[in-house]
Amino acid sequence: MRRLVTLRLHAALALLAIVAAVGVVLTMPSASAATGGVTGYATQNGGTTGGAGGQTVRATTGTEIHEALCNRASSSTPITIEVEGTINHGNTSKVSGDSCNTAEDRIELKQISNVTLIGVGSGAVFDQLGIHIRESSNIVIQNVTVRNVKKSGSPTSNGGDAIGMESDVRNVWVDHVTLEASGGEDEGFDGLFDMKDNTQYVTLSYSILRNSGRGGLIGSSESDLSNGYVTFHHNLYENIDSRTPLLRGGTAHIYNNHYVGLVKSGINSRAGAHARVDNNYFEDSKDVLGTFYTDEAGYWQVNGNIFDNVTWSSPADDNQPAGPDPQSNTTVSIPYSYTLDEATCVPDVVSRTAGAGTGMRVSDGNCTPQVPDDPTDPTDPTDPTDPTEPGGTNLSLGAGSDGTGKADGTSYGNVRDGNMNTYWSPDGATGSISIKWDAATTVSWINIREAAGATGNIGSWRVVDADNGAVLASGNGAGVISFPTTSLRKITFQITGSSGTPRIAEYETYAA
Repeated sequence: MRRLVTLRLHAALALLAIVAAVGVVLTMPSASAATGGVTGYATQNGGTTGGAGGQTVRATTGTEIHEALCNRASSSTPITIEVEGTINHGNTSKVSGDSCNTAEDRIELKQISNVTLIGVGSGAVFDQLGIHIRESSNIVIQNVTVRNVKKSGSPTSNGGDAIGMESDVRNVWVDHVTLEASGGEDEGFDGLFDMKDNTQYVTLSYSILRNSGRGGLIGSSESDLSNGYVTFHHNLYENIDSRTPLLRGGTAHIYNNHYVGLVKSGINSRAGAHARVDNNYFEDSKDVLGTFYTDEAGYWQVNGNIFDNVTWSSPADDNQPAGPDPQSNTTVSIPYSYTLDEATCVPDVVSRTAGAGTGMRVSDGNCTPQVPDDPTDPTDPTDPTDPTEPGGTNLSLGAGSDGTGKADGTSYGNVRDGNMNTYWSPDGATGSISIKWDAATTVSWINIREAAGATGNIGSWRVVDADNGAVLASGNGAGVISFPTTSLRKITFQITGSSGTPRIAEYETYAA
């Protein structure tokens, strides 16, 4: 295991040396929030939509991710959190609220639903910080890298799992992610993608799992058999000791994956598990399918796989490899529709589609990568469908205003007078300012304009429907803010963090 990791690290360093010598700059492709559509078992049990239909917020720290969850009106309010930058222990803390249950040593998605976490812009890297899903449902994670999460040594996070799910989890789609470690259990790492304690209806697609002792498990013991209905497709498993995956009980559909450098074993179906294994490409590996390390047998149906330089051990009481000529010992019915690429092209199509930062490309089912149906990047300022200014009449003109306090020489009315030379400041580093009307008014945009000399002072904020306390949006920095169309009589802009004295010259409101 360690030798294979070292060889690949040396290869990477050699590539960097070549790049430096010829003066080439390597850049990461800009990410897109578009998708090719949910697939596999995550389409069952009502489907998986994540935060679709809810507000979208941007986060550049782990704390901001937790704040976005905690600022929702309820634990089930849909939200899409766009993540950019490096998320680590230094910028992640626990946040409290009625709509969340977070932790300081991991990204905690606990007792919540209807959430999408997606990397955008130059990419999102969770460095030594795992993502934990517990007692939650309808979760989508896309286009992120999670690396070097440890269970021993320092720092530790998430029991050493890059992504871990447990305790009554339902409907999770993890797509176009890169999960990687730098060794096995002796080096302090555990699994890259683990499911246990009644986790069901999960799809892992177009992802990379590499350089780890353990790929992932479904079921933590021979008695933890309530997990399953998991799909793995178009993933790259590279330089993994075992567990690609380890399946205890339950059902898995495993198709169009590329396995290379599996050191000890691969797909380990045991304790009555059923695996359907279609059109995968196994390369330079050992014991890629069977029942291993137990006498409690599992089952498999095999179709169209390629075994390229695969070696097989001899059968024993606790070791039942499927090869050297793998044959089906059960049949597995699949309830959803899917299209198989030919196994011969799997290494190529997976190399061009799997992992974070690949433009969210997917296969067309004929061995050809394609961009998603809607490749619009919400972070692209040239996107004509992403307006930078709302339209129509500024509803704040002629309305009323109030707040939680004001600095000497400033006025609440200054934010609605159409004059950029006057402004309101709170009587401290944080505070709230509201626009109000005599009758219910429809609003879907606001524009917070900072006064001259104070640009960038506003840090974190929330937009609140003051009629009922619902959080309409949250984020960082002043400017144009959109949210689902809302009818209200008073809308409040709460400044919860700042880098200097906030000064709001105009608080504009718009219907569309």
